[in-house]
Amino acid sequence: MSLLHEAFDSEIQQALLRLSEQDRQYIVGHPDAARSYPLVFAASPFIVESLVRQKDLISDLIQSHDLFSSYDGIRLKKSLSHCLTKIHDEAGLLRALRQFRRREMVRIAWRDLAGWADTTETLRELTWLADAAVQGALEWWSSQLQLRYGQPRDSLGNPVGLVVLGMGKLGGHELNFSSDIDLIFAFDDEGETDGAKSLDNSEFFTRLGQRLIRAIDALTEDGFVFRVDMRLRPWGDEGPLALTFEQMELYYTLHGREWERYALIKARPMAGDLAAGERLMQQLRPFVYRRYLDYGAFGQLREMKSLIEREMAKKGMRDNIKLGPGGIREVEFIGQVFQLLRGGREAALQQRSILNILRVLADDGILSGEELHTLTQGYDVLRRVENRLQAARDQQTQLLPEAPHEQLRLALSMGYADWNAFIQALNHLRAEIHHIFRRVFRVLDDSTPNESSLLDELCRGALHGDVAENTLLAEGFRQDQVAPVLALLQEFLQERFIHSLSDTAHARLMQLLPRVLRAVTASPQVLEILPRLFALLTRIGGRSVYLALLLENPPALDQLVRLIASSPWIAGQLTRHPILLDELLNARALYAPPNADELRLELRDMLANVADGDIERQMDELRRFKQINMLRVAAADIMDVLPIMQVSDHLTWMAESVLDEVYRESLRELVQRHGSPACLVNGQAYAPGLAVIGYGKLGGLELGYGSDLDIVFLHDSAGEQQETDGDKTIDNAQFFARVTQKMISRMTTQTPAGILYEIDTRLRPDGASGLLVSSLSSFADYQLHHAWVWEHQALARARWVAGEPSIKAAFEAVRRQVLCQARDAQGLRASVVEMRQKMRAELDQKDPTKFHIKTGVGGLTDIEFIVQYHLLAYAHAHPNIVRWTDNIRQLQDLAQSGILEIEESAKLAEIYRRLRDRGHRLALESRKTLIDAQEFEQERAFVREVWLRRMEPDAASMP
Repeated sequence: MSLLHEAFDSEIQQALLRLSEQDRQYIVGHPDAARSYPLVFAASPFIVESLVRQKDLISDLIQSHDLFSSYDGIRLKKSLSHCLTKIHDEAGLLRALRQFRRREMVRIAWRDLAGWADTTETLRELTWLADAAVQGALEWWSSQLQLRYGQPRDSLGNPVGLVVLGMGKLGGHELNFSSDIDLIFAFDDEGETDGAKSLDNSEFFTRLGQRLIRAIDALTEDGFVFRVDMRLRPWGDEGPLALTFEQMELYYTLHGREWERYALIKARPMAGDLAAGERLMQQLRPFVYRRYLDYGAFGQLREMKSLIEREMAKKGMRDNIKLGPGGIREVEFIGQVFQLLRGGREAALQQRSILNILRVLADDGILSGEELHTLTQGYDVLRRVENRLQAARDQQTQLLPEAPHEQLRLALSMGYADWNAFIQALNHLRAEIHHIFRRVFRVLDDSTPNESSLLDELCRGALHGDVAENTLLAEGFRQDQVAPVLALLQEFLQERFIHSLSDTAHARLMQLLPRVLRAVTASPQVLEILPRLFALLTRIGGRSVYLALLLENPPALDQLVRLIASSPWIAGQLTRHPILLDELLNARALYAPPNADELRLELRDMLANVADGDIERQMDELRRFKQINMLRVAAADIMDVLPIMQVSDHLTWMAESVLDEVYRESLRELVQRHGSPACLVNGQAYAPGLAVIGYGKLGGLELGYGSDLDIVFLHDSAGEQQETDGDKTIDNAQFFARVTQKMISRMTTQTPAGILYEIDTRLRPDGASGLLVSSLSSFADYQLHHAWVWEHQALARARWVAGEPSIKAAFEAVRRQVLCQARDAQGLRASVVEMRQKMRAELDQKDPTKFHIKTGVGGLTDIEFIVQYHLLAYAHAHPNIVRWTDNIRQLQDLAQSGILEIEESAKLAEIYRRLRDRGHRLALESRKTLIDAQEFEQERAFVREVWLRRMEPDAASMP
């Protein structure tokens, strides 16, 4: 540090001489203090002045080892509380608070400058210092006022306390040196104090707030503690100093503005009645984190930022590291805009730490890994620069210095040998941050050309005839497309909803239409896509936030056109459920559906935001979960990211996740009402449970986009005393029946978000006339002694999918026992063929030019029946062939066991895959699974040949 000594040696030596002899001895006598004081004294004249003013301060810090220690907020509060117990007047309170503040500021600043504390620790301890000071002053003045007026109480006599909300950096545990602290005061309810000289609660807390502010903010001969800013409260300076929770909630509901949502993101109960403060934050959460998307916030937040930029430019403050380009505020905006937009739907975004929020955005694919690194590193550097600027003289500034000596002071404190090296590195970092900011907010014009003014006019209905046609031709539409496109546009512009739009929504729609037209020009399916897009715009026109989403995110519009062009089914999903448009923002997630474990975690995160007992909201969130993930799977399917087997895997995992959560919530509700089911088995206590058994496509892991769920419910209650253990006891069979009924209701109820799944329980014992829930033992008895062959065929595809895992092994044992019975092969084959012939008679397509992929001759059902017959006929000798429930692996096992020929099995499996893939594609095209009979002609012929050879060897031909 030779440069340090050259530039600041005289200043350092003079500072040392101004200290008492004892303080000098403590500094030079302690190795760490001796090594660090030259840089500390050079970087912070404030520290020097504080040590001169408060003798023995540094001696105390060194002797107590506090200078070399970090400690938490609890210790700070206890230390200050101990100091204030000896204070009996306001003058003493002010003096004690300021001396305590000076001691801790010196300790924190020294540790920061010496490199003993990282930025996170420094900001956190400055925040804890503010928390301790406000809490200490609040407790002192509360006790004083209560001696005079009594304890504030509500109308029921319950005590009421003041809640102090810390806003901004204080709320986020990110306070810097010389920060203002932004506070809001609130209290739970109206009432009055219980003293002889009574005040209503509002007056009491107003007086308490005024005294608290004076204790912290007043400038005395000892300085101040923190500058207090109360302007963020409802109605600002014109509003009451303290409001009830109800008044706060009413204000934000009726009058809250976008910048107030922004301010409340970091709000934190930091002093007073903290438990009541958390209740208040829960009440305000719906205002801050809206349940539905609000992409209009993009424009409003950008206006806020642009206003700040204009002010900075006007005042010549481009060197402001907080508000200038690439400054602290831009990093915060990048994170907080997504908190406002998506926080109501993504619990991970409901955090106060900006660094944590940036990590969430990177996890969501909104920021790249490189951008995350730039922003987190940049934020750390900028906050350190801000702290060094303010710690120099305890002044609230974010301006880089102009004087060469002060520039060098800052550069040295940041570890640079000279100003040029420091400012070059800082400017480079800020430029990178600003570049990311511009990408996210699109503040500056990008390189794309401006919208054609003629196309704008056309979309407003102002152009006609040749001019209108030439405008479309100039935009790239083909001659044969021009007239139909103009007709579609004219029809859309005459829609009634357009004339009822708000000014904001109408302006956004008029901006969006030219981009929509331009986006479809490259597609050969223009005349198919436009009606789908116009139907969507008609649906979302009244919710202009969705128009804003597409305006603010051109890649999202590109994804929309791409998906709608590929699938009328997806177009229909987006039109029915516009909330899904949010998924278009993250292309990486859109085309990479989550796996089974990720789906369960995602659903639990979504439901974590729902209050217990809010069944309507739970049902909506479950439906939204299904719709979001159905869209992801369909998008990946269309783009050939997933093969057919994985498409069905994802759709099946999705259903399993939903069933599991619906089961858990239904069970929880019944347990709260009746207690848990219990029984005695052979004299031992046992806790029985419920299992959800999936049949058909669910059991066979072959769900499609419109599949219903074939389900059987089983419980394992047995023995004696089969009843619940709660106050309202019911027998276990009744308990499990009610759980099942609740599950079915929550799955099939039609809400504004649609239904979850259609549920079919007719495969249970005795079908529609049987009990909705069977015991495992009665199910086993039915399957062994009373079931039809077709029921055993169905059992071949059955598996445990949700409920209590403890029942899974028991069910699998019953399934294996039933399927592995020795059977008369000839009689079995006759039964299977007879059932298939009945199905053909009822379901076969009469038109010979058409083929139904599932039920037609040579289709999916024929392959399934071939597999099921051979499983039932040979499982007694080859039990391994029933271990799986899906047709593909069952075919493989039949081949490996020598029951089917290897080539025959492989070809049947390939045909099965191809037919299922065609069925999925038809579903995405919103078409029935009825195709031209010439399709799959060779494949169907092969299936028919296998059927005749193995199922009807004596028949000359299939009927």
